[in-house]
Amino acid sequence: MTLDRRAELGEFLRSRRARLNPADVGLPDYGGRRRVPGLRREELALLAGVSVDHYVRLEQGRALQFSEEVLDAVARTLKLDPTEREHLYRLARPGQSQVYQGTGKREPQWVRPGLQRLLESTTDVPAYIVGLGTDVLAWNGLTVALMTDFETLAPHERNLAWLVCHDEGFRALFADPVGKMADIAAYLRLDLGRHPEDPALGTLIGQLCRNPDFAQVWARHDVRDKTHGSYTYRNPVVGEITLEYEAFRAPDDPDQALILHTVPEGSPSEAALRLLAAWTATARVG
Repeated sequence: MTLDRRAELGEFLRSRRARLNPADVGLPDYGGRRRVPGLRREELALLAGVSVDHYVRLEQGRALQFSEEVLDAVARTLKLDPTEREHLYRLARPGQSQVYQGTGKREPQWVRPGLQRLLESTTDVPAYIVGLGTDVLAWNGLTVALMTDFETLAPHERNLAWLVCHDEGFRALFADPVGKMADIAAYLRLDLGRHPEDPALGTLIGQLCRNPDFAQVWARHDVRDKTHGSYTYRNPVVGEITLEYEAFRAPDDPDQALILHTVPEGSPSEAALRLLAAWTATARVG
């Protein structure tokens, strides 16, 4: 599976149109049932200040040489966030993006020694390094206690998307497993936009889409970057714990990110995290 840019561009734009109502963009709603959800093509073209034919050619992928002005106008009308806007540009102007150029097997991902040492020095909060396609490349002891011992997994299983689709125990760690799956699908779509010809990434997504739940969230065409947020975990040792996370991308490799979890001072989750750290230390000594 590789990315068909024209098909992806059209589906992405249609999905963004579908989430907007006329009232969202200042158009009168005359009532009645619409044949399709969201804005019509004609309405979007009018608001963006482009001809209907020009917008239709964009959505149908009949040309991939659209000006920045047109793309900016469409993005503004569709209320795209910065990540979605970047994704639109990658799809509509492929010559402007850096994509995987190989034709064979992708080189293995590896973590720079300095980044590995930084991870190993982080001992009081869960931390791990995630790479292209949500591969988990490195992790610390608290991540093992919070999630799973990645060392015991087969190499192809050390992947967040694979685990949330195929491992019921891993999926049960999240209070909102459907939300976690939707987030992962959105991260993967961002990766696919950056590397449309990557064979391993295409194979992974094809396998994941055999899972009906994943296929459903994949069809939404959401795209997000992993920057910061929070998840509530159901840990077998300490019970329910809500952890915030911050993602730091490697300057020389934007496909890798160091994920650090934090907890608000004085919160019940801080006490739970301390208990988990103490349990981890005791288990390591034992």
